[in-house]
Amino acid sequence: MSLLEMTGIYKSFDENQVLKGVDFSVERGEVHALLGENGAGKSTLLNILAGVLPSDSGMIVFDGEPYPHPSITQMEKAGVAFVHQELNVINDLTVSENIFFNHELTYPLGFLRRREMIEASRALFERLGVELDPTLKVTELKTSQKQLLEICRALHAEATLMILDEPTTALGTDEVEHLFSIVNKLRAEGRSFIFVSHKMPEVFAIADSYTVFRNGALISSGPIADATPFAITRDMVGEKYADQDVYQPRRLGEPVLELDNLTSTAFTDVSLTLRRGEIVALTGLAGSGASELMQAMFGAFPVQSGEIKVEGRSVTGAIQRFMRRSVGMLPGNRKENSVVPDATVLENGYLAEHSLSARRQWINNKQEIEKYEALRQALSIKAHSPHGSITSLSGGNQQKLFLARWLNTDAEILLLDNPTQGVDVGAKEEIYGLILQLATAGKTIVINTLEIPEIQKVSDRCVVLYAGAVVAILEHDQINEHDVMLYSTNAINVTKGE
Repeated sequence: MSLLEMTGIYKSFDENQVLKGVDFSVERGEVHALLGENGAGKSTLLNILAGVLPSDSGMIVFDGEPYPHPSITQMEKAGVAFVHQELNVINDLTVSENIFFNHELTYPLGFLRRREMIEASRALFERLGVELDPTLKVTELKTSQKQLLEICRALHAEATLMILDEPTTALGTDEVEHLFSIVNKLRAEGRSFIFVSHKMPEVFAIADSYTVFRNGALISSGPIADATPFAITRDMVGEKYADQDVYQPRRLGEPVLELDNLTSTAFTDVSLTLRRGEIVALTGLAGSGASELMQAMFGAFPVQSGEIKVEGRSVTGAIQRFMRRSVGMLPGNRKENSVVPDATVLENGYLAEHSLSARRQWINNKQEIEKYEALRQALSIKAHSPHGSITSLSGGNQQKLFLARWLNTDAEILLLDNPTQGVDVGAKEEIYGLILQLATAGKTIVINTLEIPEIQKVSDRCVVLYAGAVVAILEHDQINEHDVMLYSTNAINVTKGE
């Protein structure tokens, strides 16, 4: 018998049918990839499994027990753990307190048995080969460490089925390999995983089987060994998908952004000139300094020496000064740095504009809706209503809305940190098209990404960093996975014997 069997699952929101009688099963000791575009129904199915949402009809059988109307508590006790893409760790608590959250060890009077919690956490980390200090506040951890903490918390709760929702979006290559080694170890112990990802190489590296959803229906399922990346992608997006280079050469304008010997704690002596209408990609492995360099261009990371010029004028200091010079930035972590969950779609869209015009006491709702509607149509944002919650949008549509947020400020220089993070194949292609359209219209765009195919699709130049230094600047026709990785890993110097 399968560990999990979900049969005939239906779910609708008002008149929108999200799941159409789907079946889904997971075997014991396997990694099962659940695939599909954003909006395909994956998250709804998993939220039904976790007890977050009720299904309209259908049955769940887990470990031989039927759960016709499961609750969150029931499924957690049964052994189902959900590790969300949008991290749910508590920053103000320590690592060990996060591990034991809602399962604290206490003395009879209610005081925490902190030492025992710390030692138990340390033993868990040692067993998994995870380097985390259980006494640290979570706010001191990197995003990749927070991701591992979430997985460790699920293991401490004795989960037999773990749902990993886009677990590698914030991880570098080495960290992905470490995560997969942990998954392989636990799979050998009989644990099962549902692995949600849009990265085909990772799916084929870790999964035993796969299931593809499209428009709320099950399209295909089977052993991963019997599938190909092209066939799965075709099933995910239907006839929309075309694996082609979307890059378009453009006539570039005058210099608009200049970095002159820029140095900080994360990068050293970076000089770079970007022209109007140019698309430049920054890339490098975790710790290369690429992300910090992009943040410095927005005043979000301190610079020790050197100069940043926008249209010939030096800019220093806080983010607000860069915004006034028509610079906008799409941060890498949507949940922590972009999404205002208690605000509507409309309010999230005009947030940056009104932070620049804070002296205006009133917001003209009619004007804002008109501007939003124009940008929604221009960027093909799929949203039912401007007054709906931002959390109702898929990841791809959230990214497009946050791009609209900066276009609403008339930003001429757009800094996009991992712009397609956590979005599906179809949405990625739409975002690539938008980037090229904006560049053609004269916007200057910098993207920071680890995905080399993404760089090839849109970039005029690729700047490769290693250990905080620029080690290569490649023109569009020089960009290929082999050479970018040689420079990113410093293997180019190893092969030269340096």
